[in-house]
Amino acid sequence: MIQKLEKNIILFSEGVLLSYSQVFFSKQKSFALILLLVTFFDWIAGLSGLIAVFVSNLAAVAIGFRKHTVTQGFYGFNSLLVGLGMGIFYQPGIEFFFVLVFSAILTFMLTIWLDGFFGKYGLPSLSWAFLLGIWIVSLASREFSALAMSERGLFLLNEIYEHGGIKMVKLYYWVNDLPMHPSISTYFKSLAAIFFQYHLLAGAIVAIGLLIYSRIAFLLSILGFFAAYFYYVLIGANLAELNYSYIGFNYILSAIAIGGFFIVPSKYSFLWVILLTPIISFIIISTSLLFNLLGLPIYSLAFNIIVVLFLYVLKFRERHFNSPELVVVQQFSPERNLYSQNNYKSRFDVNTSTQLTPPFMGEWVVSQGHNGEHTHKEDWRHAWDFEICDEEGKNFDRMGLEQKDFYCFGKPVLAPADGVVQEILQGIPDNAIGDMNLGNNWGNTIVIKHSDKIYTKLCHLKMGSIKTYKGAYVKKGEVIAQCGNSGRSVVPHLHFQIQSDPFIGSKTIDYPFAYYLVKEKDHYQLETYDRPLKGQLVSGTVKNEALSKTFGFIPGQTLSFETNRNGKPMKKEHLDVKSDMYNNTYLECRETLSKAYFHCDGDLFYFNHFEGDKDSFLYFFYLAAYKIVLGYYNKLEVKDIYPLSAFKKGFALFWHDFIAPFYSFITADYTLYYLKNDDNLVDSSIVMKAETRQFVLNKLSLAVDFEMCVSKGRISLFKVKSNTVMIDAKEVES
Repeated sequence: MIQKLEKNIILFSEGVLLSYSQVFFSKQKSFALILLLVTFFDWIAGLSGLIAVFVSNLAAVAIGFRKHTVTQGFYGFNSLLVGLGMGIFYQPGIEFFFVLVFSAILTFMLTIWLDGFFGKYGLPSLSWAFLLGIWIVSLASREFSALAMSERGLFLLNEIYEHGGIKMVKLYYWVNDLPMHPSISTYFKSLAAIFFQYHLLAGAIVAIGLLIYSRIAFLLSILGFFAAYFYYVLIGANLAELNYSYIGFNYILSAIAIGGFFIVPSKYSFLWVILLTPIISFIIISTSLLFNLLGLPIYSLAFNIIVVLFLYVLKFRERHFNSPELVVVQQFSPERNLYSQNNYKSRFDVNTSTQLTPPFMGEWVVSQGHNGEHTHKEDWRHAWDFEICDEEGKNFDRMGLEQKDFYCFGKPVLAPADGVVQEILQGIPDNAIGDMNLGNNWGNTIVIKHSDKIYTKLCHLKMGSIKTYKGAYVKKGEVIAQCGNSGRSVVPHLHFQIQSDPFIGSKTIDYPFAYYLVKEKDHYQLETYDRPLKGQLVSGTVKNEALSKTFGFIPGQTLSFETNRNGKPMKKEHLDVKSDMYNNTYLECRETLSKAYFHCDGDLFYFNHFEGDKDSFLYFFYLAAYKIVLGYYNKLEVKDIYPLSAFKKGFALFWHDFIAPFYSFITADYTLYYLKNDDNLVDSSIVMKAETRQFVLNKLSLAVDFEMCVSKGRISLFKVKSNTVMIDAKEVES
């Protein structure tokens, strides 16, 4: 009971802390702590903001909202801003704190309402709740005679002396007397103004925190502000507007939101930051005139309008989806958004909704590929012909005069993915070798619907071999027919194509196989989201029971390891298999709470995200088992690339972040080798080695080697070797 209470207190405290960093779209605790300290440059404002966050999050928990969302700071940052504003504008007192508490509750309720409203359109609610909350309270408080307006800031030096003595006064003068262009001091003060602080020193500290949190966000803050500054100079606008209440923070927040948070950082996102600057100025000037009639500041209104407006417009695009590109999975860091989304696009085909695999067993040769020599022309150019050949390259045995002489004739044809049989054409006799049936071009055919506008067609099937029917649901790998020689086919082969509609004879579309193996001399190579080429020896994967059992993790399962790190005493590590509310499965390290998200479809296992301690055992397991084919093939090589965010932030990666939206000079490669398979009647033991290699300007900067041995459904050996760490481990009973 006590442990549960302590855990809840810790989680609640994290939610309070992260409410500060959420103002900059961040979930970094160190950055949040810096921002928390900055708010106490005016201690009354700082205390008011802290109380408002506490009340708002407490209300969320009491009403029954999910603790996970509360701990991320989503329900607190709007109330934080309202609290800071009230702390600046009003004198503290019992009446003030009474109003503050209910203002925080009001802002929390506005946050929930606006989240629901904007969420219907797939848009963020940003700080709209703060705006409505502080405007409502400001207007209402004009009738509250017990609330007195604050006079703090009128005698600033006296207040600084009171809080820090003569040393603080000297520091204030020293900072303000630093030789810098007025635009730079205004930039710092605009950063501080986000938290209702108007000191250059406060802004400098925020800038340092922003730099620590994200190099890209820091760069965007400079771009957003100075794009506005030079725009004002260019058109002859009043530069005093940027100084008045330091309204320049609208440009800063808009630049970070559009340039790197909701949109993947790139040359296009940076360009749009510049192009939207004049529009933001239109909104600032026009709304300021309107709200001056009510005696209200516009605060972050321009930022909220331009971000929501631009994101809404992007959702209606019909082309140019990558210029700029919306973030698909939010990582709460411009760098992570960039590295993760680029990594996903390089590992997978973002336009591939259905995972297709080769429609046959064993190894088949591509006898004709896309843009073929004989057929596969023009609108039907995206297709393959598959045959079986022997080691000498012949596709038949004996004289090759009969259908049965050909190796592929009568061999099983498989469903390439789950789907519904849409069309069947059958009853067409198989041709004698050398003949063809031009009247029934496709021969016996099956068309399967896998998803919207994704159909596969399998042709020249053996007469009488079709084992399914129209309207039947078929599973991936299910035998649906046999290879034949019907239709326009002089020798037995399997014709396979992908099309966007269900009709026999439809045009083909260019669509890849999700994964397949290519045999090259004495080894195999895994290919993902690619198209087999003519002459390649292609096969699907055949599940190995030992590998399947070892890596077929099921939620509720626990993997326990005895580990020895750098010669220290043996330690036990526990990895719990879990799933979240979205059915994403992951391993969680019980000791560090690190998480490694994975996917397994029975043929292929791979990790797609890691978060947490990069010294944990789970982290090294993530690196070693990054992608594994759950079938054994002699000398099989599996290659992939890691997201750069998966590595510790070193000197090179720190500087790389600044130019990453435009150019990458760091790569991180993964290679897995299948070395040995000791089969016996009881079990098989499989040995694999993996390599992690990071290159900076094509020079090796990081090398980590792994060795894994799988036996009896467990990892009987796991070794890690690098310049900094040596780990020996084995899986044991939980």
